[in-house]
Amino acid sequence: MSMIRDLRAAVRPAARKDSTPSGGYDTTRDPATPSAVVDCAVYRDGRRVTGSEGLSPQEAMLQVRGQGGFAWIGLHEPTEAEFAGIAAEFGLHPLAVEDAVHAHQRPKLERYDDTLFTVFKTIHYVEHAELTASSEIVATGEVMCFTGRDFFLTVRHGGQGSLRALRHRLQDDPELLAKGPSSVLHAIADHVVDGYLAVADAMQDDIDEVETEVFSAPGKGTSRGVDAGRIYQLKREVLEFKRAVAPLARPMQLLSERPMRLVDPAIQKYFRDVADHLARVQEQVTGFDELLNSILQANLAQASVAQNEDMRKITSWAAIIAVPTMVCGVYGMNFDHMPELRWRYGYPTVALVTVAICFAIHRTLKRNGWL
Repeated sequence: MSMIRDLRAAVRPAARKDSTPSGGYDTTRDPATPSAVVDCAVYRDGRRVTGSEGLSPQEAMLQVRGQGGFAWIGLHEPTEAEFAGIAAEFGLHPLAVEDAVHAHQRPKLERYDDTLFTVFKTIHYVEHAELTASSEIVATGEVMCFTGRDFFLTVRHGGQGSLRALRHRLQDDPELLAKGPSSVLHAIADHVVDGYLAVADAMQDDIDEVETEVFSAPGKGTSRGVDAGRIYQLKREVLEFKRAVAPLARPMQLLSERPMRLVDPAIQKYFRDVADHLARVQEQVTGFDELLNSILQANLAQASVAQNEDMRKITSWAAIIAVPTMVCGVYGMNFDHMPELRWRYGYPTVALVTVAICFAIHRTLKRNGWL
């Protein structure tokens, strides 16, 4: 226990001054800048306690410890100084605090003492009129969740993935919210994975569009293949999507199968549904990656075939032009004794023979598909 107290002390402010805001944590933000605390409320018996709006995290926890229920605090991109006091109030582990402040974490589930630390990658589909080699297709963000016995803390990074609408939906279902903080964890997991499904469906349209262009019939301006940069950019965005989906499979498996003290058994059943949806998305993303590999290879093959066709045409015309070039080169020599040089019909005869040879070569090459 002494070691735990030492670790907790590492994230406590060095000194608590009287000038500290009523919320019990310091801030390095400019006074004109909105606070990192987006929403803070107390929930009791599945309902938001009237008058808990505008409470600081410290005040919310005092109310919870005195009258029961749990506090749900939402933060958006807090600074180290802002989060230090909050971390001390809830006894959060320093490693989890560091991850929550600096972000750029892979999806994971970790347990520290009596707190579950969960990281979700949020994905947002970026609408675009036309897919180009530099189009941004998906925008990513992060949601870090701290689940305790009497509190639930979310730290959000990125401009997307607001949880305000989710909070309102949960407040409309008091029976579910009465299950405690684990019900909020499930709701966020379900919300994030549902976002994955929506993005996967939208991305499918982009892949179908590129696939149609690559494999469309020749003669429509696409026989030379589409811009490979577009396919490569789409593949990079799919890879970004894959980095958000694949690592989350293990945490969802643990939440749905392994009993945990901080997860209500009734809520644990719902995590199975989330894990099932996640598996579906993971299969889709894997399929996207493999399909784009095939599309890219087919596009490069088509470009190679088109180049070979061009080279065959150039070679064919070079062979045809070589005949009159050779004849003209021979008769351009300054020799007195040359075949048919003094004959009246020598010139038209040579011209006709040259044209006949060129025609025969052209017909042969065209019959063989070179022209």
